[in-house]
Amino acid sequence: MKTRLERDGETSTETTTAGMDEIWVQGGRRLQGSVAVGGSKNATLPILAATLLAPGLYRFTNVPDLKDISTMLEMLSRFGIVSRRVSPHEITVDSRNAANAEAPYELVKTMRASIYVLGPLLARYGEARVSLPGGCAWGPRPVDLHIRGMEQLGAEIEIDHGYIVARSGGLRGNTMAFDVSSVGATGNILMAAVTAAGKTVIENAACEPEIAALGAFLSAMGAQIEGIGSPRVVVNGVSELHPADAEMIADRIEAGTILAAAAITGGDVEATSVDPSHLGAVISKFEAGGASVEVSDRSVRLRAPARPEPLSVTTQPYPGFPTDMQAQFMALLSVGNGSSTIVDTIYLDRFTHVAELQRLGADIRVEGNTAHVRGVEGLSGAPVMATDLRASAALILAGLVAGGETRVSRVYHLDRGYERLEEKLKALGATVRRVKG
Repeated sequence: MKTRLERDGETSTETTTAGMDEIWVQGGRRLQGSVAVGGSKNATLPILAATLLAPGLYRFTNVPDLKDISTMLEMLSRFGIVSRRVSPHEITVDSRNAANAEAPYELVKTMRASIYVLGPLLARYGEARVSLPGGCAWGPRPVDLHIRGMEQLGAEIEIDHGYIVARSGGLRGNTMAFDVSSVGATGNILMAAVTAAGKTVIENAACEPEIAALGAFLSAMGAQIEGIGSPRVVVNGVSELHPADAEMIADRIEAGTILAAAAITGGDVEATSVDPSHLGAVISKFEAGGASVEVSDRSVRLRAPARPEPLSVTTQPYPGFPTDMQAQFMALLSVGNGSSTIVDTIYLDRFTHVAELQRLGADIRVEGNTAHVRGVEGLSGAPVMATDLRASAALILAGLVAGGETRVSRVYHLDRGYERLEEKLKALGATVRRVKG
């Protein structure tokens, strides 16, 4: 099955003071202990956009304190939505005075998930003007599925000077089938369809937990949705929605990254506040690599061998192995006990981290969308540069096991998707610190 996910690789064309920060890692410490996993950015962003659908007051908990969340809240403020962070991980949203406006390039270019406002704006106001996202660090991720889906719901769309301009006299339900599964398009069309007249059927819908979380939130708002979390979703449009509260699900990729940190250091770590059912494919690979994994209702404990056994990893749509764990497993397998292969079927060129891992001494050869990784006994610390969100995490993981010091620059990528990762690793015994730029 082919897929297209619009999410983690987007990068800002701007640098900030935080963008000059570096993470310095002194390798050689075996990680052990317990750490709580934060809320999911990729679940929170569409749920925030959905507050455009119904005027009122909302309360959200377990919200990660991340740059992307701040960007979405700034975007929503352009539409008259007022938000307030009650505590580090709780926010309130007031959409009673929301009004239609433009989603400008200056914000959309920094976070592609801004396109999530397209569906709610069309549903609520019958028109929308949203900037095209622009480029990203690796690979094209077009928004054609979003546009095609809105057109199938009856919207008229044109591209005007880099903006998606959409109009509708009233959205109407329809049956549509994605040729490739898309998390972003599934979420956007769900939000547009919940108040469309009649029934909407989405075939080959994305099944990711983040989409299931959005569906549960929309249902709490009064939407009628069947099959959420399956490849066939049916939406029966309702005339209006009402506000609802939500607790964000745990970030399964942060959980996987923390477990990978345990695995690469031969450690013993428990990730808590997680839903283990969201980590099935990742846990299976850890076990195939020789780790012992214990699962409870809300935690996963991993005890790792000194070096992982070689693996064959192929990324797939959920519930398959996630592309967002590919870079971290490449770092892990670079010190494996043999030769491994990693195939990324989601993004064919998501290997920009290879050159930086090679700087640390990794033996990796890339052919097309396949990386051949020959495990080495040890890596050596060196200055490296993060190229995207998950590459940042992979380089920090490699630094945990590399001899000497590894300095990871451009960690503004990391901060888009991990809340104070260096502090969580430090709590597990890592020698790691942030150096302000």
